[in-house]
Amino acid sequence: MKVRITFTEDVLGSQPSNPEIHAEFIAANASDKAKFEEEQSALPAADKLEKSITVFHRDPKSGKPALMDYQIRGFFKDSCSALNRVPGTKSKELKAYKKIIDGTIFVNPRFIPLCDVSGSCQRPLRGQTAQGERISLANSEIIPAGTSFEIEIVCLDPKQEAVVHEWLDYGKYKGIGQWRNSGKGRFSWQEIK
Repeated sequence: MKVRITFTEDVLGSQPSNPEIHAEFIAANASDKAKFEEEQSALPAADKLEKSITVFHRDPKSGKPALMDYQIRGFFKDSCSALNRVPGTKSKELKAYKKIIDGTIFVNPRFIPLCDVSGSCQRPLRGQTAQGERISLANSEIIPAGTSFEIEIVCLDPKQEAVVHEWLDYGKYKGIGQWRNSGKGRFSWQEIK
């Protein structure tokens, strides 16, 4: 199915801008070296950014900020996990949903181009440590509300389309990207023919 997603709230970048941090933590979990290298090369030039900002990948063709296909699939997993706790949802009926999403639901294209970055969002992060509460600052690139993109979602089992619709509907409550619990990255969607 082809889908158009429109952000109703600003969406924040989620990739570390420092290539060393990206390599150390992302590469450690990468199962496909070629895909990791593709992602690493899609980060913006480090000399043009603050090291402490989270960013979007850049589409290799257009150079524009982009989401990656796996971020949409990660959103599906997060949505299914939440909706699995809600009686009467289609997600409640799915067993081993992570394996289903990984093995039978695919998103195209790999790089999903967005519009240009419109600034940055700074916010405090609070955390409890053994020494007491600690506060630090987080800074992320912003893609503005109103930005749209189109993707293709392939369900190898056509019966899964209904549950994908349910997950996309959940996007009005919880979005994609950094600070999504605050409402950032929320979206609406429509199927296009």
